[in-house]
Amino acid sequence: MTNRHPITPPPELIKQWVSESNHNDPLFAQVAVMAARWGADQELEACATYIARSGIRVQLAGDPDGGYFLRLQQEDQVIEVDPAELPLLLEAAQKLLEALLND
Repeated sequence: MTNRHPITPPPELIKQWVSESNHNDPLFAQVAVMAARWGADQELEACATYIARSGIRVQLAGDPDGGYFLRLQQEDQVIEVDPAELPLLLEAAQKLLEALLND
């Protein structure tokens, strides 16, 4: 995977993060957190694109408490998952894919 897709943020984005950082706090830690979030977003987007090829809609949605969850939908089947619960997310995706293949 690393030879097909860049695993580091573009230099322009790093420069943007540096300029947006609180310069009273350690800069490296702030930029590292931003880079980790960027990487997680890139992975989530790639997974959503891959799953969508099977006809399953993947949506990141907010909840009233300010958190968020993933909604996987294929026709009338909907599963909502807290992204922090990765094993449950994978199980939910597997169930939807199995349902799609069995139809």
